[in-house]
Parts: sequence; structure tokens; C-alpha cells
Amino acid sequence: MFTQLCNKIFNQSIVAYHEHNDVHQAISNPYEKSSIEHLLFLKNWIDTVQWHLEDIIRDPKIDPVEALGIKRWIDRSNQERTDVVEYIDSYFLEKYGKTTPAADAGINTESPAWAIDRLSILALKIYHMQEEATRADATPEHRAACQRKLDILLEQQQDLSTAIEALLADIAAGKKFMKVYKQMKMYNDPSLNPVLYKNEK
Repeated sequence: MFTQLCNKIFNQSIVAYHEHNDVHQAISNPYEKSSIEHLLFLKNWIDTVQWHLEDIIRDPKIDPVEALGIKRWIDRSNQERTDVVEYIDSYFLEKYGKTTPAADAGINTESPAWAIDRLSILALKIYHMQEEATRADATPEHRAACQRKLDILLEQQQDLSTAIEALLADIAAGKKFMKVYKQMKMYNDPSLNPVLYKNEK
């Protein structure tokens, strides 16, 4: 199943990142650049780096100048994340491009790639909740509470994986069709963000 591949690669990316656990480390993507596996690994790597940037920026003692630099890094990361999601959707558009939808075919609330985006974030939540559930210096109460949360996250991962597989099966069978809208982010565009285009005058 496709989601099994996703979850395997997401876990591989997370483990690879945590070998050094440094937001500045370079990605080492083991997959052929033209493959869907490459895109999945890249997608999760971006998410993993951003996860840790979000942790760093919440340090109450952080230098404001450093915080601003990280905020802008997160903005760039969000744009990269969106771009990769759209590349993943392009893979599905090509894969199912010759499928003729049934006359009564419906559209899903989100594209396959945006559902896979949520699966990537879930993999990160599971990894870090597992850390907390087994943290040696935490109280038994903390570990027990985190284990309960971990159990829910694992159930959520299974449910989301099942839903994604059902969506892909429906698209393949013509019961649903894909319609992808580009994410028209305005804050990064100098021609659309008033703060940016007013400063150009």
C-alpha cells in the first residue's frame, strides 16, 4: 500500500535527521531524484527541520534578532513544503491521468498529497511522543500521560492511512476525481503583500 511506503520513508527521514539533530545539517536523500520516494523523504525532512525550528523559536530566552531570522526561515520552509506537496500531487495527477471519472464521481475535500502532508506530521508527533513516553528523567505520571497520547496518535495514523488508501482506490476506479488548486500564498509574494510592495515605492 502507498501509505506503508510513506510511513516507512517518513520514519527513515526522522531517524536520519536525529542522528545529528541539527537544523543546519544538510539533507542526505538516499532516493533517485525523479522518484516519488525522493519527494516523500524531502517532504518529511522539511517538516522535521521546521518542527525543531518551532521548538527553538519558543525559547523564552532567545535573542530577538535570532528569533526573527528563524521566523523568516520558517516562512521559507512553509513555501518549500507547499511546493513539495504540489509536486507529490503532480505524481498522482500523472498516475491517474488516463482514468475516466464516472458521471457521478465526486471530489474529495483535499488532494492525496495534502492528506499525505498530514501523515508526515503525524509521524513526527509519534516519534517525539514516543521519546516523551520513555524519557528516563520524566515522572511516571508524565510517561503514562504521554503513552496514552501516543496510543491515540498511532490510532490516528492507522485511520488516516486507511482513509488515504480508500481515496486513492476511489480515484483509480473513477469514483472520485482529483482537482488540485495551487496554494496561492500571498505573504511571500512582493506583489501581493502590502508591507512588501509599499516598501518598494
